[in-house]
Amino acid sequence: MLAVAGTHGKTSTSSLLAWLLEDAGMAPGFLIGGVPQNFGLSARLGDTPFFVVEADEYDSAFFDKRSKFVHYRPRTAILNNLEFDHADIFPDLAAIERQFHHLVRTVPSSGLIIRPEGVAALDRVIDMGCWTPCQTTGEGGNWQAKLLKADGSQFEVWLDGQLQGVAEWQQTGQHSVANALSALAAARHVGVTPAQGIASLAGFRNAKRRMEKLAEINGIIVYDDFAHHPTAIATTLAGLRAQIGEQQLIAIIEPRSNTMRLGSHMQALPDSVRDASEVIWYQPAGLDWSLEPVVQGSPVPARVMTDLDAIVQEVVDRATPQTRVVIMSNGGFGGIHQKLVQALEARHG
Repeated sequence: MLAVAGTHGKTSTSSLLAWLLEDAGMAPGFLIGGVPQNFGLSARLGDTPFFVVEADEYDSAFFDKRSKFVHYRPRTAILNNLEFDHADIFPDLAAIERQFHHLVRTVPSSGLIIRPEGVAALDRVIDMGCWTPCQTTGEGGNWQAKLLKADGSQFEVWLDGQLQGVAEWQQTGQHSVANALSALAAARHVGVTPAQGIASLAGFRNAKRRMEKLAEINGIIVYDDFAHHPTAIATTLAGLRAQIGEQQLIAIIEPRSNTMRLGSHMQALPDSVRDASEVIWYQPAGLDWSLEPVVQGSPVPARVMTDLDAIVQEVVDRATPQTRVVIMSNGGFGGIHQKLVQALEARHG
C-alpha cells in the first residue's frame, strides 16, 4: 500500500504515483478522489501487490470519527503538506496534526515516510513520535529540483546531491514539481528507479478538474480547477502565471467547500489571487458571509457577482485572444463551465 496524504495535491500526486508504477509495468491498483486521465477511471483493484490510495483526513463514518487514513496501514506514505482545513470536522490545526500522527504510527519500521523539508506542521507531527525512515523533498531535502524553465515544465532531479536526470512534462507550477519529487521518491521505494520515473513524467496526464483544459477558442483558453483552499488557489494561479507571462488571466472562484462556506479562510483569500489579472468571486445564495471584504482587500481588480449568466457575459466581453480563464470550484458551479465555453464559441469562435 502506498498512501498519499496532505491538505493539497493528494489527487494529483496519487494519480502521478499510480502512473509511474503503471509505466514501469507494475500494474498497480488504486483508489483516487478524481479521475486520472492516464487511466480514465478513479479506482481499480489490480492483481499485483501494489496499491495507491489517496489518503484523506476526513472522518471515516458517523460512528468512527477517526480520519479515513488510519485504516490503510501503508508501507509507503507521502505527507504532501499540512494546513488547517475541514473546519466542519476539526476545531484547529492541532487536531489534524494528531490524526496525521496516528497515520505515521501505522507505517512500519520497514516502510518509508516522504515529506517536504521545513513544513512546521509536519515537523510537529514527526516530533510526536516516528519510528519509520523518512526522506524529505524540497530545498535542503534528500530530493531536490532545480528548475530549467520558470514554469516548472522542465527541471533537474537530484537525490542526496546526485543528479538523477532531467524531467520534461506537461504540468506547471512549483507545487507540481513538489508533487513529482514525492511521487518519484515513493516509486523508488517499491522498485522504480529515478531514471525510469523521470522518463515516465513526460507521459503523465493529470486528473480531471486539476487545471484541466476545457477549450481553446480563438486563442482564449478555459481551464477547470478543483482549488478550494487559499493555498491551492495561490499555487495554481502562480503556476499558470509563470507559464503565460503577462497575458490576461481571469479567475472565477466559487467558495464552495465546507471550510470556505464557514468563512474560516476569509482573511487569506485576498492575497491568494495576486497572480490573476482580475477575479470574479461568486456569492452563492447559501453563503452566510459577504465576499465584499475579500474584494476590498484584493491586490488585483476584483468584484463580487451573484448571477452566473452575468458572470459568463462579463468574461465573454472582456476576453481577447491569449486570455486565460480559470474556473475554480470543488462542485458543479451551476454548469458555468459549459455555459462559458458555449458563449465564447458564439462570440469569438
